[in-house]
Amino acid sequence: MSDVRHVLVLPDRDAAEAVVEALGERFGLREEPQVVRDALAGEDDAEDAQWLVVLRDVEGRLDPGELDVFAGEWEGWREEP
Repeated sequence: MSDVRHVLVLPDRDAAEAVVEALGERFGLREEPQVVRDALAGEDDAEDAQWLVVLRDVEGRLDPGELDVFAGEWEGWREEP
């Protein structure tokens, strides 16, 4: 099995935390996603940061298209690995 990771990019911390909660409900995740703050290059202002939700998908159960739509519900997107 390969260790597939999906990265969802969200506009703020509140959205990232809501996504983590909703991911478990919608996709039945076995492992808690990791939330990471990603400061944009050259930006010092804390407001200019994106929040990443990193999901491990060891079994390959998550559909990338569904994750794209899901992230879009919070004005985010899924990064291609």
